[in-house]
Amino acid sequence: MAHHHHDHERGHGSHHGHTDIDWAEMGPTLEASAELFASLYERALGWLAQEVTEPGLIVDAGSGPGVVSCLFAETFPGARIVAVDGSDGLLERARARAERQGVADRFATITGELPDALGELDYPADLLWASRSLHHLGDQRAALAAFAQRLAPGGTLALMEGGLPLRFLPRDFGIGRPGLQARIDAVEAEWFTRMRTELPGHVAEAENWPALLAAAGLQHLRTHSFLLDLPAPASDRARAYVVESLSHMRDKLAEGLDAEDLATVDRLLDPDDEASLHRRPDVFVLEAHTVHTAVRPA
Repeated sequence: MAHHHHDHERGHGSHHGHTDIDWAEMGPTLEASAELFASLYERALGWLAQEVTEPGLIVDAGSGPGVVSCLFAETFPGARIVAVDGSDGLLERARARAERQGVADRFATITGELPDALGELDYPADLLWASRSLHHLGDQRAALAAFAQRLAPGGTLALMEGGLPLRFLPRDFGIGRPGLQARIDAVEAEWFTRMRTELPGHVAEAENWPALLAAAGLQHLRTHSFLLDLPAPASDRARAYVVESLSHMRDKLAEGLDAEDLATVDRLLDPDDEASLHRRPDVFVLEAHTVHTAVRPA
């Protein structure tokens, strides 16, 4: 599964095309969450840099507010970066960030839905990064084939999909029935399946990403998972991410959790409750993201 509260719908910058999500309005949240995950992304980019040497053009497909796009600019100082996203509001944030970080001279954006927007690239990409954006496209196999076509010979496609969902409290944290997060995961998995089936042009596909990358004609597959481990007591920023993640899920959970679990969730979200996420000393962040890479044959 791609990830409980969806992709961070909060953005490790991805996703678009859902009519019920106002991405631009979520900009500040998406940006804050991607910044919290910066150390994970830096490790992932370092891992990519072992294989991708001196890329000329890097494309961030589903870039959100550009936090990772700007990390690419930092990691690969010789590269041009193009951030592609369906939300111009998020791309405005990306352009402002590139300006602040002094990389605007080699930073461009394309507004449009994936994968079609990639047709606007002036030339093929040496590295195309898609972080949790693929699962928002109805036909993932066709989208991967389109991504692969936009690569230069010898170019790399890096796909961040899957991993392990967020854990933020012990199994038994003293209120309600132990094991709440496992039950939340189950509801989230159901929600995610529904979200996928309602996408335009949805095609059911087993989530075997290496096999799908190979089917797109790519080779030299590598997979690695990166952990974000922020132990308790959580920093204000980590705590805010946990509160935001659970708040974001609250509406989805109403139909899947029983009354006792919902009451526990509401206590966790109530800033006036001593047992809430806002006040507890045992809140942490533990989450893993998996990256799959493959190369277009030269």
